[in-house]
This record gives sequence, structure tokens and C-alpha cells, in this order.
Amino acid sequence: MPGRSVARQGRICARHVRGFGAALLAVAALVAAANAGPAGTADPEPAQQVTVQDR
Repeated sequence: MPGRSVARQGRICARHVRGFGAALLAVAALVAAANAGPAGTADPEPAQQVTVQDR
């Protein structure tokens, strides 16, 4: 195509390097999120029994 520069073989465009880095970071974040266990919940307080006195 006229007007289009031909990239040298062996060189990677900076835009492609940034895109690859962003994709790698996204995959790492997804793997870390998938391996994280469910959030721990605090133990609920034991139920208190209410006694009703007959009057």
C-alpha cells in the first residue's frame, strides 16, 4: 500500500509492547482473583434465649 511504512522485521512497535503488557497484567489479575478464596465472615453471636415469665 502506498504511503504505509514497512516495519522492520525483528522490531516490535511500542504500541504492541504496551498492549501485550496490559494483557499480561489483566490475565495475572484474573488468575489472582480466581485463586482467592471466599471472603471470611465473622462468627455470628450465639442466639440468646428469651424466657417469658407468666404473670
